[in-house]
Amino acid sequence: MTSDKKPFAAHGVIPACLMPFTADLDVDESAYRKHLADVSSVEGISGITINGHAAEVHALTIDEQYRAIVITKDVLQDQVPTIVGVYTNSSLEAARIAAYAEREGADALLVFPPDFMTLGGHLRPEMIVEHLKRITDASKLPIILFQYPLASNLAYPLPTLLELCRRFPSIVAIKDQCGDGNLHERQIRDLKALDRQVNTLTTHSAWLLGSLALGCDGLLSGAGSVIASLQVALFRAVQANDLKAAKAINDRIYPTVRAFYDAPLLDMHNRMKEALVLLGRLDESHVRPPLMKPAPAEIEKIRALLAKAGLRSDTLYRKVA
Repeated sequence: MTSDKKPFAAHGVIPACLMPFTADLDVDESAYRKHLADVSSVEGISGITINGHAAEVHALTIDEQYRAIVITKDVLQDQVPTIVGVYTNSSLEAARIAAYAEREGADALLVFPPDFMTLGGHLRPEMIVEHLKRITDASKLPIILFQYPLASNLAYPLPTLLELCRRFPSIVAIKDQCGDGNLHERQIRDLKALDRQVNTLTTHSAWLLGSLALGCDGLLSGAGSVIASLQVALFRAVQANDLKAAKAINDRIYPTVRAFYDAPLLDMHNRMKEALVLLGRLDESHVRPPLMKPAPAEIEKIRALLAKAGLRSDTLYRKVA
């Protein structure tokens, strides 16, 4: 890691990359390198997230997660900040992932709550404190903390969220997917009001314009693996208070919302892979079980919606006017 890198700014558009697989369901390193190069070429992005939900991190081994970090840094170098997901039920393993990411030159971490905490972790906040302590003891990298949907039973109650931000100065932003507009706005305001402001990166991709308009500092989304240029254009329009332009860009984004985020939601990243194949950005679109390839009728639906959004292989990564 170079010593003259700029401090990580948790702001702007941060796509979360997909993870391509071969027909034998091995990681397709060649396709992954191409995908990273394509997404990182988008003018105006602020970073790239790896080993997140978009990368099917639940189905990656720890060794594969480590390998993804190495490949990503080899492709991106220091041209685009790298945010590494820390996704594990083990606090000890989380600390090792964090330390490895720092050694390999990552710029920040995206910390997921352990899945087992769905059984009542919100009632034992000391558990997530311990989880974060292990991570911050192992690495000095800035942290983006993932705030899950309320329905998941993994969301941090607002008092807990604010206390975590006070206790751990490494937390520079929240990736917010709380799914509740009222809570979303209150979190944005309360996080900005802390003695040390913590940014909000929305991942409410199904209502992105409304979310950004509430005052988010950026967005972190798997949809950025497909439509990063549109997300950059929308973010810039909102930042400029240009509602007319923002609405026009949102009208282009909306067909992709229907393509990616219709029920069942767990197919969203499968659909993004299909979109990249249709757009000529991936050669194949394999997913690891229990995820399954969308049915032919759904792939045709995705094709039609991409066309409605005006997306073609030669325009996907072109700067949006």
